[in-house]
Amino acid sequence: MQTVALIDYGSGNLHSAERALRRAALEAGVTCEIRITDLPETIGQADRIVLPGVGHFADCKAGLSARHGVIEALEEAVLARGRPFLGICVGMQVLAARGREHGDHEGLGLIDAVVDRIAPADPACRVPHVGWNLVEPAVSHPLLPGAAAFYFVHGYAMKPNDPSDAIAIADHGGPLTAAVARDHVAGVQFHPEKSQEAGLELLRRYCAAA
Repeated sequence: MQTVALIDYGSGNLHSAERALRRAALEAGVTCEIRITDLPETIGQADRIVLPGVGHFADCKAGLSARHGVIEALEEAVLARGRPFLGICVGMQVLAARGREHGDHEGLGLIDAVVDRIAPADPACRVPHVGWNLVEPAVSHPLLPGAAAFYFVHGYAMKPNDPSDAIAIADHGGPLTAAVARDHVAGVQFHPEKSQEAGLELLRRYCAAA
């Protein structure tokens, strides 16, 4: 049986993410235990790690930092042991080196990127960006089910310094990074747990990935 550590840092869309992961694993034929946790030992022993997120970049990082040993366990599991990692929304953003939401804040640095406020070229495009938007793969990646609509809620977006880290793009008055990946570390700006069949397909792929 696989275990998935769904990291609890005091915020985040935990229970809807848990339900979606549980359903996705079942539909993918993967025997999987989802553990909502802020315990370093549980994170360290997990086969997969998911960091959900809602709210602000700084709050997410502060919540992780306030839980003794969680960041160290996450880095050990992901960097040293190669455990597949998925960040969702702010959980993706905090992978970056820095976030500029209400100040300048240090991220986890797993993706060489900066998170900055969305500045659409089209003034008709509102910020925050809320609602369904078409996501187009920028490269072929096993996590992505192809071009599909996903549900977004965000006012800030990741800007990778290496364009090859951006594996999918959405348009909101200009291109936005919708998903990133480097090796076994991945993140999606949208909410797969709110994105109906397309979101479930992405989570099925994550649960079944080697």
